[in-house]
Amino acid sequence: MRWWRGLFQRMCPVLTLAIDCSARFCAVALLETSGNRILAAASPDIGRGHAEQLPAIMQSVLAEAGVELSRITRIGVTVGPGSFAGIRVGVAFARGLALALDVPVVGVGSLDAIALPAAASQRKPVMAVLDAKRDHVWAMLVDADGAASRPAAELTPDTASALALETGCLITGSGAGLLAGINPALAPQIIGDRVAPEIEDVARLAATLDPVTSPAEPRYLRDADAKPQAGFVLPHQEAG
Repeated sequence: MRWWRGLFQRMCPVLTLAIDCSARFCAVALLETSGNRILAAASPDIGRGHAEQLPAIMQSVLAEAGVELSRITRIGVTVGPGSFAGIRVGVAFARGLALALDVPVVGVGSLDAIALPAAASQRKPVMAVLDAKRDHVWAMLVDADGAASRPAAELTPDTASALALETGCLITGSGAGLLAGINPALAPQIIGDRVAPEIEDVARLAATLDPVTSPAEPRYLRDADAKPQAGFVLPHQEAG
């Protein structure tokens, strides 16, 4: 039976399609899960117009890999935080495709896909921090083993800077420079400034997630869309 199972896996590999529209990139990757091998990937910097360009980019990735769409066995999509419009496009496209193909779809947190690979490679705690504009950042802190010590939340740069200084963690993401601007002592802790995760990392993370606990639903983190994380955000006054 073992030889038959191995033959079946070689003939019908588990293929994970990853999609990320959370920032200015329109990114797609195809992962052969059993071999942890990226068959093809593309991350064009398009700025806007994800809805119009995503189908063609996906088709180009599939063509490069020599894989028919019908062979996809799992789909992963970034669910934020990030661009509201881009996240909606990516999630809607992924869910519709999963329904048509009758395959599972999982949601991958943008911060998770930045922080977890960095922590694994550096073997140190890492804060992924993205510039959320409006004088805020989106941040998540993971331990060296990948456990989330501070879940994803929207913070003021001052709060995130103080947390990074307190924990001595490495910092990566587009908001890293903001924290170093507040406290220059943090500059040596910065290891990257990406505005979005690597699509290859999204694919590998998507291959490990459970659709039940990681649904393909937007995670915007704005006050109107998410509850504050206790102990991780500053208290604020309610409008009177």
